[in-house]
Amino acid sequence: MPGRLFSLKCAEEKRIKTDRRSLNTAYKVICMDYFKLVDKAYREHELTKDEIMRLLDPKSDEEEAYLFQKADELRHECVGDWVHLRGLIEFSSYCRRNCKYCGLRRANVSLARYRLSPEDIVAIAHEAALLGYKTIVLQSGEDEFYTADIMAYIIKAIKKIADVAVTLCIGERSYEEYKIMREAGADRYLLKFETANPDHYQKMHPDMSYKNRIDCLLMLKDLGYEVGSGDIVGLPGQTLEHLAEDIMLLKELNVEMAGIGPFIPHPNTPFRRAAGGTLEMTLGMVAITRLMLPYANIPATTAVGTIHPQGRQKALMAGANVVMPNVMPAEYRPRYEIYPSKICIGEQPAHCRMCIEGIIRSLGREVGRDYGSYRGR
Repeated sequence: MPGRLFSLKCAEEKRIKTDRRSLNTAYKVICMDYFKLVDKAYREHELTKDEIMRLLDPKSDEEEAYLFQKADELRHECVGDWVHLRGLIEFSSYCRRNCKYCGLRRANVSLARYRLSPEDIVAIAHEAALLGYKTIVLQSGEDEFYTADIMAYIIKAIKKIADVAVTLCIGERSYEEYKIMREAGADRYLLKFETANPDHYQKMHPDMSYKNRIDCLLMLKDLGYEVGSGDIVGLPGQTLEHLAEDIMLLKELNVEMAGIGPFIPHPNTPFRRAAGGTLEMTLGMVAITRLMLPYANIPATTAVGTIHPQGRQKALMAGANVVMPNVMPAEYRPRYEIYPSKICIGEQPAHCRMCIEGIIRSLGREVGRDYGSYRGR
């Protein structure tokens, strides 16, 4: 009995010491001078995890406004005032994965799935190029119907008829498949890690491997793609520490594009009743990512425009420099439902193109005339 009591006492003392250390760390984070930290990030593009957590938690409107101001200044200095458009083709809503937050998850039997033929994909890309898009993004669920050889055929056909860069967003593949598509002419690849915390990743992706996701990103780097990755802000169980780790992983990977958007709960997923990500936290993540990765291409996402009518404009004023308008025919758009209530569902591509240019010009910016390639080399 005395030994057991001694063990319990030691355990309690250890717990108290741990709690004190946690409180001391939290106190230090709170007491960091916010404006000096923003200036440090602006100059050096390096922060510790505690420093990032402090920037993610402004205590006043003045602190938040200063963060956005300096991110926008750095965006102007490093990537200019052009906003680059990426024409998005969502060519298949089939997916072999069962991610808990996504409306395309294979367990969602309510979704009316579709696949476009290679010829239809190429025709839509051609129309987008005629509207002035200099990058085409080919995005789908993880649909194994589209083999690497089929994708290579599509990429070559697009490159033959249009002077555009091609970005792929089709999930995890093997090194050999990535190589085939790269050799066919694919320029960029977008593969979000969604959350940089391995335990949190496993909870969000029950049939997937965090290690494999990171390995895929490293393969893409090795093959010479311009690589994009990013996270979802507001996922259930996410903490401020997780978000800071997300930014640190983007920095470690030295991504050429950083995609950051809010979580929007879908009614046919396990997270149907969860709270969504906030505009404020999403903009904070965009701004800090700009400060940490000054030359990265950072989109003002459709999702941030969905949760707030001025969301994309606000993101463009907080460090973003890319917009990805949908160039799909209107009849397909409601059937690619990663999240509900997406903006611009009923619009035709030509109208979207005119609308987004008007938004960009209203901010004193201009639509980019080139491919919008990474400028940090």
